[in-house]
Amino acid sequence: MARSSLRRRITIGLLGYVALLSLAVLLHGYVVNERAEALVWQSLLEAEFDHFAMRSRTDPGYRWADTETLTLYDGAAAALPPALAALEPGLHDEVLLDGREHVLLVRRVEGRPMVLALEIDDLERRELELGLTMLASALVVVALLGLFAAWGAGRLLRPLSDMAHRIGQLRPASDARVEIPDRASTELVVIADALNDYLRRNAQFVERERAFIDSASHELRTPISVIGGAAELATAQPGMPAAARQQLSRIRRTTQDMERLISLLLVLAKDPARLAKANDRIALDQLLPDIVEDHRPMAEDKGLALTLAPPPSCELLAPLPVVQAAIGNLLRNAIENSDSGEIGIRLLPEAVVEIVDPGHGMTPEEISTIYARAARGGSREGGGIGLDLIARLCTHLDWTLEIRSLPGKGTTARLDLGSAQRAGT
Repeated sequence: MARSSLRRRITIGLLGYVALLSLAVLLHGYVVNERAEALVWQSLLEAEFDHFAMRSRTDPGYRWADTETLTLYDGAAAALPPALAALEPGLHDEVLLDGREHVLLVRRVEGRPMVLALEIDDLERRELELGLTMLASALVVVALLGLFAAWGAGRLLRPLSDMAHRIGQLRPASDARVEIPDRASTELVVIADALNDYLRRNAQFVERERAFIDSASHELRTPISVIGGAAELATAQPGMPAAARQQLSRIRRTTQDMERLISLLLVLAKDPARLAKANDRIALDQLLPDIVEDHRPMAEDKGLALTLAPPPSCELLAPLPVVQAAIGNLLRNAIENSDSGEIGIRLLPEAVVEIVDPGHGMTPEEISTIYARAARGGSREGGGIGLDLIARLCTHLDWTLEIRSLPGKGTTARLDLGSAQRAGT
């Protein structure tokens, strides 16, 4: 959703306020004008009526003489026009007579109705012209005030806009801070100080986290490597009992899994830009057969066959332990969730590793939970790191993991490393 600027919101708000205020003034003026107009018409027509009544009493031969705009209708002398016959005594405005507007004052004199009609057609036309002139002037005022509001809001908000621009240009660094001019308002100073304090504390946190990751990368791997090396040396000793040799082999496999898990967790803890410094140039077509051979004994123990199609030449630029762990985990999951048959592995020229197993399969809901970083459905006895962690890793490194499966029909996992291949070209 597109967001509007604060300047635009303030300008629109002021324009709306001015427009409503102008409308209120126009409506108030209209109501006052109509009320004043009615009082004027009533006073004028009553004065004419009173003058006529007084002259009629003092001069029995006096007769009313109509003018261009003022006409007297006497119900006793002649029949009233149909438009006047039904009118009640009082003032009536904007009545059409002969196609022209009139204001009427109706009285009953000695039991007969008398109507004094004043033509106001020209006055109404001029009133309309005056109203349109006032409306046009109000629109001009609103437009001018809108321009002034936009200009004023721009000037008032320019320091805030400059600060937002400087904040947008900040890049992760230990010395990142927001600079403000000396003439900045106290509110901007408070915002800048709070943000700079946050940046300082965040830089300290990042530095502590980086130191921990660097230390953990060494301190965690060293004892695990020692354990794995000792288990390997012990296994090579002559006369080792079969049961002990089996347990030592289990220790070696567990230490290898731990090394892969630590590598992946450390990768997820690092910034992708910083991670790029640890990339290795990998010949995936040569690495993939080694990964398959490492997992062949596990597959044979379950009566499964691993089939690797001849891989095309493919070179990547990515962390070697991460690539090994990601592909190895997908292959391990295929083995653990299959009971018999053949698992097919192939490498496509686009740096896509595809693993097809004849296993139990997964429902669409289970696949969705993997994409949502939840655990894979069903039990898992091995020491694998989980498809949910592989999915997080792919998001972190801009790889793509695609899983297609049906319950009881097996699973196809496609790991797209194309971004690492593009980086290596």
